[in-house]
Amino acid sequence: MKPISGSARRRARVRAAGYWTATAAVAAELAVGGVWDIARIPYVRDLVTHLGYPSYFLVLLGTWKVLGAIALLVPRRALVKEWAYAGAFYTYTAAAVSHLTTGYAVGEVWVLSTMTALTAVSWALRPSGRRTGRLAAR
Repeated sequence: MKPISGSARRRARVRAAGYWTATAAVAAELAVGGVWDIARIPYVRDLVTHLGYPSYFLVLLGTWKVLGAIALLVPRRALVKEWAYAGAFYTYTAAAVSHLTTGYAVGEVWVLSTMTALTAVSWALRPSGRRTGRLAAR
């Protein structure tokens, strides 16, 4: 077995730091946003209503966001994590499209784009134990 070089260790540390930074940001936004959705705080309720969605949609979306945040942070359960990543990606991209098509709060699109990118970074950098099937071998 070949010993691990210093540069390989450094790359592994940078990769792990990138993964956890992106994952923590996505999980935190999902958790906080999900709680706000479930509570239907006035700012979120008004925004969603202005975008054309019914207010009951917030409880459903908020519940899935909180569950997604938990799924991203708990160990193992790679398939559940894949669903959480997909859900986060769909949530952020759909929200960006909703903002763009209605012209409402278009300034928030950069935040949604950043969260989409962080979701993709977290997914791409996830450790092998958090991958499914043949991808786990990488």
